[in-house]
Amino acid sequence: MGADRGMRWLVWASLLLFSELNLAGGINGFDLTDSLIPAEQIYAGGPARDGIPSIDQPRFISPDQDQLLEPDSLVVGIELNGISRAYPIAILNWHELVNDVVGSQSIVVTYCPLCGTALVFDATMAESKLQFGVSGLLYNSDLLLYDRNTQSLWSQITGEAINGPMKGAKLKQLPAVLTSWQRWHTEHPASQILSTETGYRRDYHRSPYGDYNSSPVIYFPIEFLSKRYHPKERVLGVEIDGHFKAYPFAELAKRGDQEPLLDRLAGQNLRIEYDLASRSGRVFDDSGGEISVINSFWFAWYSFHPKSAVFSYSQ
Repeated sequence: MGADRGMRWLVWASLLLFSELNLAGGINGFDLTDSLIPAEQIYAGGPARDGIPSIDQPRFISPDQDQLLEPDSLVVGIELNGISRAYPIAILNWHELVNDVVGSQSIVVTYCPLCGTALVFDATMAESKLQFGVSGLLYNSDLLLYDRNTQSLWSQITGEAINGPMKGAKLKQLPAVLTSWQRWHTEHPASQILSTETGYRRDYHRSPYGDYNSSPVIYFPIEFLSKRYHPKERVLGVEIDGHFKAYPFAELAKRGDQEPLLDRLAGQNLRIEYDLASRSGRVFDDSGGEISVINSFWFAWYSFHPKSAVFSYSQ
């Protein structure tokens, strides 16, 4: 309860300061006068720019060296260039971004604790390798990251730059999975793990967000809200050619752990493989190619995609 009251106070103070800061032409040093998102819909989350420090020189350990993860601990798992890596949410809760290189590919691993969204992007844009930081700003309660190359702000969920020299550009999302450490380790026994030796002193065994993941509370204003499911119900969100569909685990649970779900979206056949225990899932096309998904809280998906189709189970 104490942590929750503290967070509520922080939100209140941030909102109180917002209008004054916005009148000055920006927040946290970012000019929002020509943003693709109305400036009044962008909120200061509390920390200053880089007040939540990104991890820019990540270190990795082997599973037998790990002393952080439990079987049900959540990780962001990627397999790229023949290398498997797991990024514990327990660490990402405190840092939100990891600038990494896998093989020769520059990537940025992103996590927004308020929306429950873990997305991995190719960090190369027009042959330039971008490095990202945490802006301290939010849109629809979701992380706005910024690239240190041009100071442009990017929406995590849409992957689009909303201002600055990169405005209108979109990052390429890479296939990744938010899942339990047990499941990831079973499928990738040689996976490397992001080390707690981040260069910062944080208690990675404790979440700074308390019971937020199960609470109905949404800390910051959002544009659209649906009460169809609990705000923190997890969904798998899919986009095909501008068409969106959400697969709530509340609906998938009615179906049970059966064969993969076969569905169609925008004229394309989809195979949705999911695991109810870890609330994780992956989506594949007809040829077996993996389609990037967004595993998020229901409120976050709906706020960005209010016209999204929603999978509903019927026997």
